[in-house]
Amino acid sequence: MATYITEDCINCGACEPECPNEAISEGEEIYLIDAELCTECVGFFDHEACQAVCPVECCIPNPAIPETEAVLIERAMKLHPEDGELKKKADANVYPSRFRK
Repeated sequence: MATYITEDCINCGACEPECPNEAISEGEEIYLIDAELCTECVGFFDHEACQAVCPVECCIPNPAIPETEAVLIERAMKLHPEDGELKKKADANVYPSRFRK
């Protein structure tokens, strides 16, 4: 599921620099996550980085957009084709993922 930011967002901006995919941007009233860029940090962290730093816990998986770990790692690799370390970890199936906790 792509993560999204609820209306509880206090517009603090803590989440934006944490995203490895630059999927988070400032909206008119709250920060927004581009679902096409969100990988739920699969391939980079064993948790969602935005969620970890959010002081009001408003970064949550969107149940309306269910996605598997396989889809998310594939997206991460497409978004970061120059990242040899990510490719090596993905090929060996040893990348960080919240699904593997």
